[in-house]
Amino acid sequence: MTLFLSLALLAALVTFGGSIVVWKLSLKYRLYPKIRERDVHTRPTPRLGGIAMFVGIVVAIGAAAFVSSLGVSRFSNVSIIFENPGQMLAILGAALLIVSMGVADDIWDLDWTTKLAGQFIAGGLIAWQGVTIVSLPIAGITLIPSWLSATLTVFIIVLVMNAVNFIDGLDGLVAGVSLIANGVFFLYTYLLVQQTSPLNYFNLASLLAVIVVGACAGFLPLNWHPAKLFMGDAGALLIGLLTATAAIAVTGTINPISVGFENLFAAFIPILLPFVVLVIPLLDFGLAVVRRLSAGKSPFAADRKHLHHRLLDMGHSHLNAVLILYGWTAVASVGCLLTYVLPTYFGVDSAWAFVFLGVGFLVCAVITLAPLGRRKRLTIAAEERPNASPVAADELEGPAR
Repeated sequence: MTLFLSLALLAALVTFGGSIVVWKLSLKYRLYPKIRERDVHTRPTPRLGGIAMFVGIVVAIGAAAFVSSLGVSRFSNVSIIFENPGQMLAILGAALLIVSMGVADDIWDLDWTTKLAGQFIAGGLIAWQGVTIVSLPIAGITLIPSWLSATLTVFIIVLVMNAVNFIDGLDGLVAGVSLIANGVFFLYTYLLVQQTSPLNYFNLASLLAVIVVGACAGFLPLNWHPAKLFMGDAGALLIGLLTATAAIAVTGTINPISVGFENLFAAFIPILLPFVVLVIPLLDFGLAVVRRLSAGKSPFAADRKHLHHRLLDMGHSHLNAVLILYGWTAVASVGCLLTYVLPTYFGVDSAWAFVFLGVGFLVCAVITLAPLGRRKRLTIAAEERPNASPVAADELEGPAR
């Protein structure tokens, strides 16, 4: 755990320092686009923060590789992560491709087909080097043939990348949601590997997840509302790529037989948890695709109808909208984690995890819908007072843009 936390701290510090450098250079050379109609911010803001995040992630992975080469007994097992250097080189190569393409898009606005092709190439590079979905945990039986495994891997990586990128519309939203999601996923992979491989706590999934946590934490200070710097497509796609890769890697780290039939639900969590922790991005992505296809548009045609836009239109402030989406993500991911932690470590029935989920979702729903009740009260008050003041009427229109 000490090494993992140290790597997260290193990624955070390098990302933070790099973000300041990128921010100042972007302002100096005017490397920022004009404000678009769908944008929420009101002043031109640099969107090349993904470069700093990439540097922080690469430095942290390099530090892990350096530690593995030292031969220190305390960290001897970390070398297992780098036994197949092709896998790590493929992940870094895919990350470099995605970041380069994202930077080009943030500056020149690439065509969506070009971006999608690059995403498939990046996913294919990772699958080609063997980071793929290995098995379904049904009594240890591998149900996925290799060709189907590689295909599913590529599509999942592309799906998650776009889902994360779709919610990048408010200050601090992607960084915070990804920090929560990857933090919970790191805890799960670390605890599960302790159960299945007590002598080896190091694995690729945990390494990628904790480094993403560090990069997001380092970037968030400059991305908090009002943001000085955006991560852009480069950062959002990078986070999506590494989050998906970590989720896929854990299926190859854990032997379903070692989990046992009595813990069958726990064995399925490696498949379920990545989708649960990304419930907000995936939901937003699904709704956007259906909405745009129904309108006869490309699924990648930008609009101003994402979940975060709807929260603003309901009457939530910028900060409140972000915190609400944090809350939904935290409840979903922590609740899923508790289904494993409670029975395994505390001997408590996993049903309490579902109680937590139910209560948490209820609280989130009440907070989310609160402005609608306030708006209804204002409407009734305005109807009862024909000569209502202009201030009351203005309040019905929601926050200024």
